[in-house]
Amino acid sequence: MPWSTNSGHYILTLQLKNKSSISIGKLGTFVFPPGTYCYVGRAKLHLRQRLARYFRQDKKIRWHIDHLLPHTEIQAIFFFPLGDTTECTLAQKLAEKGGIPYPPRFGASDCRCKGHLIQFPKDVNLNVLGAL
Repeated sequence: MPWSTNSGHYILTLQLKNKSSISIGKLGTFVFPPGTYCYVGRAKLHLRQRLARYFRQDKKIRWHIDHLLPHTEIQAIFFFPLGDTTECTLAQKLAEKGGIPYPPRFGASDCRCKGHLIQFPKDVNLNVLGAL
């Protein structure tokens, strides 16, 4: 269980209520339609601390996700052990469930995949995500 080992992959599900133009650092400014977004991340160490950071208001903007979080509401978090899969594989599986990597390369600075933020045009049944 990733929680007990304090490491693992995770999917952070976010709800964006209104269409928003958001600057994502050097990646650029994008118009985000309202809906459900799933951010795929990994913590080799300090998983609990990483997730707690996402809920804090007073933090240094460091990663792409830090730009998006103030505009969204966290809905759920799903956990996956390290070694069973990769961030890129989880993002691809989400895309296969009807999601779209948007914006391109979000959260994927250290890999070659399309991105680790998956936007769903319609509300997604979050129970499906736990079965990835």
